[in-house]
Amino acid sequence: MNDLQGQGLDSHVIWFESLGMGDVERVGGKNASLGEMISNLSQAGVSVPSGFATTAAAYREFLQHEGLAQRIDQALDALDVDDVTALARTGKQIREWVMATPFPEGLRTDILTAYRELQASDGDHLAVAVRSSATAEDLPDASFAGQQETFLNVRGEDGVLHAIKDVFASLYNDRAISYRVHQGFDHKLVALSAGIQRMVRSDIGAAGVMFTLDTESGFDGVVFITASYGLGETVVQGAVNPDEFYVHKATLQAGREAVVRRMRGDKAIKMVYADSNEHGKTVQTVDVPEAERNRFSLTDAEVQDLARQALTIEAHYGRPMDIEWGKDGNDGKLYILQARPETVKSNAHQTLERYLLTGKPGEARVTGRSIGQRIGAGTVRVLESIEQMDRVQPGDVLVTDMTDPDWEPVMKRAAAIVTNRGGRTCHAAIIARELGIPAVVGCGDATSKLSDGDQATVSCAEGDTGYIYDGILDFEVPGSGLRLRHPAQPRRGPGAAGVHHRADDRHPSAGHAGVRRPDAAGQGGDRSPHRRLRRAGRLLRAPPGRGHRHHRGGLLAAAGDRAHVGLQVQRVRQPHRRRALRARGRESDDRLPRCLTLHLALLPALLRAGMPGGHVRT
Repeated sequence: MNDLQGQGLDSHVIWFESLGMGDVERVGGKNASLGEMISNLSQAGVSVPSGFATTAAAYREFLQHEGLAQRIDQALDALDVDDVTALARTGKQIREWVMATPFPEGLRTDILTAYRELQASDGDHLAVAVRSSATAEDLPDASFAGQQETFLNVRGEDGVLHAIKDVFASLYNDRAISYRVHQGFDHKLVALSAGIQRMVRSDIGAAGVMFTLDTESGFDGVVFITASYGLGETVVQGAVNPDEFYVHKATLQAGREAVVRRMRGDKAIKMVYADSNEHGKTVQTVDVPEAERNRFSLTDAEVQDLARQALTIEAHYGRPMDIEWGKDGNDGKLYILQARPETVKSNAHQTLERYLLTGKPGEARVTGRSIGQRIGAGTVRVLESIEQMDRVQPGDVLVTDMTDPDWEPVMKRAAAIVTNRGGRTCHAAIIARELGIPAVVGCGDATSKLSDGDQATVSCAEGDTGYIYDGILDFEVPGSGLRLRHPAQPRRGPGAAGVHHRADDRHPSAGHAGVRRPDAAGQGGDRSPHRRLRRAGRLLRAPPGRGHRHHRGGLLAAAGDRAHVGLQVQRVRQPHRRRALRARGRESDDRLPRCLTLHLALLPALLRAGMPGGHVRT
């Protein structure tokens, strides 16, 4: 591979080993990060498959070929991305232009030369993943998660060339065009690199996503891991309900058993290699046998091994990370496939707005896994496919089998999103968090239980479980001035679905809900569950003998010379919800905000790790 290393800035291809985070402008964020980890973290136990990247300069050279760039610029300049019909028409036309344009001969030759070097060690059995890496993606303030295409189990020279061309064209997917506009990026300034990487045989193993914090509360004391059988695309795309694991960082670093929580997903399907080498048909989805569905896809030892790699990556980058991983079914090893900065909770304000239902709902029609901690209400729109997305009007509740990043242009219109399938780490969930839209995923039967045209309220403010209730229910954010607005009143901006807000001091990261940011020194600041959690962590680390006054809000109490770590549970304010939860034996899980529920689960592990504190009152 050394033949291509060290070439100049105008080189068409560069090996991952020669890249680092200083090369984002050359090969995009994803490929630069792969090179950074291979170069700096391999000796620290982080395993990343090898490969090479085409450069941004190569992409721009391709666009100049046969006047392609000029045609694209003219089409995009005339486009209104909020017109989803025009967006679909323009995107399709641009992608057809890209696919019809041949590679410049020099670029084609360099790609094939690099691929043949990669193939030399694997022979004709070499399978690669061809992934996109844009120069404006995986940034600390915008993930661009899933905006471009990935092709798996690609074999042969023609297959690689076709996949790279398709990756280039995917920069003009409808979702990618719309996302760049809404994130304020100029189309002309964004270039694409294709990463050609050896495949990990997770089709006969497992794969998933992990975050170095809790995705919903922002609690940074854990690694959150999702896992399912087969290639990781089913988890990333939201096509499967995966297993979930929480690993407590301090306990792991202390050398103790650190898996503090696990939840088994149904893992109904998995993606595996197909026999065909035809482009677009190299993988297939099959059912998972019942016996495999009924057990976890990873052992605790494997979960902790992944968490150690995640901590190494987080420490190197100095910020929370969003990481895709795969377990090779042949050698049993765990590999890191990509890593990007986490862009939602790590950039959020420290004050957490807590949404509360003030209306009286009946029994929930549908439940699932909650994304975010907000509440949305509106008219239900049940969609069978993305081709129907023009039916969704601003303020509607979008209900469908699953969403992927293709749905981004319509997701931003919705008051809330409800899906049959998907987990908390899929791309659509990441985008929902970035947009500030509540979502309930993995419901299983939402499309059959909810009817088009119904009025519904979607609550993600009651713990791990999200609830969908009949009717438009009142809700509020105490101390913020946020109230449900009567449906007859005019809307104020995209996604504000039946919400009234104060005109002053709006939270800049909550444009869809119009949330006023509580003053940290005044109303709502000290009572935030997130602040209480941070204070709890400080008190847990305090040395014995140091007394602590009772904390406002009832989270912690102290007695005598030792700190007593007590959680005085704040109950759900709706009595009917308490009765329903007791009937199902779930009250202890759902009556706390998510970050406090998680903290309660972690307390035994914290105490086992030797952290001070008297006794635990639960």
